[in-house]
Amino acid sequence: MADKGDIGWRVVAGGAALASGFVARRAITYAWKKTTGKEPPTNPESPDVALAEALGWAIVTGVGMEVARLLATRAAARQYARSSGRLPGVEG
Repeated sequence: MADKGDIGWRVVAGGAALASGFVARRAITYAWKKTTGKEPPTNPESPDVALAEALGWAIVTGVGMEVARLLATRAAARQYARSSGRLPGVEG
């Protein structure tokens, strides 16, 4: 059975990841519009979308979302360690 700290960490980490994903998606979409002058592809799998554009969107969103999730989770872990005196997932 997970202890309260473990459950608390999972809630905090999940919330941080969710919020960062929302913010990252908006930032990536904004940057895409500014860079390309076009809306991002709504369906990159469609044959109507150029392969280069579909690949570019997939790479940018994949990397951008993962970097945002990583940074948010690390920041949440730092805050959790400050408040609990230990890193998440470390027994003690």
